[in-house]
Amino acid sequence: MNNIHILDCTLRDGGYCNEWRFGFENTRKITYGLQEADIEIIECGFITNRVSYDPDVTKYTNIAEASKVIPENRDGKIFVAMMNYGEFNIKDLPPYDGSSIDGIRVAFHKKNLEEALILCEQIKAKGYLVFIQAMVSLAYSDEEFLSMIHRVNEFKPYAFYIVDSFGMMKGKDFTRLFYMVEHNLDEEIWIGFHSHNNMQLAYSNAQRLTNVQTNHNLIIDSSIYGMGRGAGNLNTELFLEYLNENTGKNYQLKPILVLIDEILNGFYQRNYWGYSLPNYISAAHNAHPNYAGYLDDKKTLTIEGMNDIFDMMDEDKKVSYDKEYIEELYVRYMATGKVHESHKNELKERLIGKKILLIAPGKSSVDELDCIKAFIDNETVVISVNYAFEDIVPDFIFLSNLRRFRELAEGKKGKCIVTSNIPADGVYFQTKYRDLLNNEDSVRDNAGLMAVKFLMEYDIEGIYLAGFDGYSHDVKENYGSSEMAFITRNAVLDAMNIGMSRVLKLYREKIKIEFITKPRFVDIEVD
Repeated sequence: MNNIHILDCTLRDGGYCNEWRFGFENTRKITYGLQEADIEIIECGFITNRVSYDPDVTKYTNIAEASKVIPENRDGKIFVAMMNYGEFNIKDLPPYDGSSIDGIRVAFHKKNLEEALILCEQIKAKGYLVFIQAMVSLAYSDEEFLSMIHRVNEFKPYAFYIVDSFGMMKGKDFTRLFYMVEHNLDEEIWIGFHSHNNMQLAYSNAQRLTNVQTNHNLIIDSSIYGMGRGAGNLNTELFLEYLNENTGKNYQLKPILVLIDEILNGFYQRNYWGYSLPNYISAAHNAHPNYAGYLDDKKTLTIEGMNDIFDMMDEDKKVSYDKEYIEELYVRYMATGKVHESHKNELKERLIGKKILLIAPGKSSVDELDCIKAFIDNETVVISVNYAFEDIVPDFIFLSNLRRFRELAEGKKGKCIVTSNIPADGVYFQTKYRDLLNNEDSVRDNAGLMAVKFLMEYDIEGIYLAGFDGYSHDVKENYGSSEMAFITRNAVLDAMNIGMSRVLKLYREKIKIEFITKPRFVDIEVD
């Protein structure tokens, strides 16, 4: 039977879900719980020079800080931390003395291969166990991968990893890479496998690894509850049970289940992770999962649109996340399409001298409906934003979201004012998407703010807003209709509230803006 060790990376890879803010006591509970479960290798977080030390965060500026979360009685367990190449000065790493972490996992991209391996040699010379984490194993040709293995054999680190960074490694890919490693890696070096679950293959590939015939010891990475970026990782609790039933292991599941119940479930409720179509699409395009997260957070794209943007990406930009690059692609994609402004003069005549009421779909549009109805008279032009308001028939419907447009009844499209990213015939007016953007990243193309900016180009005295509530962490509080609700990360919602507040304050300096309903989560003075 293969000698298999589990490396739990919850405190490091799981940190992408909560900005590594586990809390000091929770971090200690996790390391102690993993030890009690008999996990052989426990990853405590990152070691990096790019942060200031915060005891509640699992990023450490030196190994002494990491030692604070390690049990005094190690019970034969190995404690490690990860170092991203270029993010820590090796001169700041003291010789190993057994008082803190035992090993360092060095993660690097192919472009930094030679320099990173030199760094690994230096770390080993200081007495630490070294784990070679060459990210995106599938980015290497067979020749390049074999060359790396031969170079690694020269200094014999503790472990060499096959890394499925984007969660898209099929069984045949895994088998090909594994046997290249098996037949060429020095037998004293452990073989590791780190996977992500974008295509739901982490569990099956890990099972495959337990059944291979090998002369090497094996390490399989996992995280509690699968906690990790995007679709997450191999679930520690699931794989421990599999190993207990099929390989004669005797891991203790109860401590892991307690950690899920007392700690991890709370993080999951606030910032969920797991399978999603956007993560699948990023994996299918062999692209960094943060690109999928960025596009998904926009909540403006159909799945087809998201796939189209991935198709636009340059191959050399897929491996490392570049926020400016994906933002440029997103705007370029959204800005395509035709403009139809033949009714522009007619629209001006409809708006001049009237009270312009924009109704967004926030919950206040329902809760304060009587107030909205009392405001409307014969001099009011009502424009609903991204939906057809049912309790009050709008004069126009402003839309910048293709999905919302598709949901409209066909008979209502003749009163639609849409942005150019929406392929639409038979609408009243189609305006340039790019012209309506603002400079706040979190709400750059927020539909309500785009509608305000659109109206500011017309000769009107002011704009009245209803249903512009902002966003609550409680999804049930965000929309008058539950069918419009979407789930996203709390940090994204908070950023959107801040962005809306800033942009509305800026627009107020240019035109009169008054609220008919009270904004609930946007910090702005109501007249």
